[in-house]
Amino acid sequence: MMATMETLTKHQKKDIRLIGTFVEVYCAGRHGTGESSLFSLPAGLGERRLCAECAAFMAYAVARRVKCPLEAEKPTCKRCRIHCYSEANRAKVKEVMAYSGKRLMLRGRLDYIWHYFF
Repeated sequence: MMATMETLTKHQKKDIRLIGTFVEVYCAGRHGTGESSLFSLPAGLGERRLCAECAAFMAYAVARRVKCPLEAEKPTCKRCRIHCYSEANRAKVKEVMAYSGKRLMLRGRLDYIWHYFF
């Protein structure tokens, strides 16, 4: 899988950075900073401070994004005809996006409005 991680497309990198930001905001807000550690995103995309539960979810989300079969015409996940996430993780990503999207917009990250609604 490491060879795949090194050859991420521009779109994959953007999506992984975005989900990393959303999960980090969610984790800090819901789980606090008690027992968190640094989670390294692939391909030098940075690090996120996450608890063990959120780090496991983030690893799952990155793996699913890297393996997406629709790379050429990739829609947003909520509009996708193929759902890569398991039912439980799909509910988790909806919760993460709803929680973090609102907070990022309140912090002035208006560029996330597009992703939040579309």
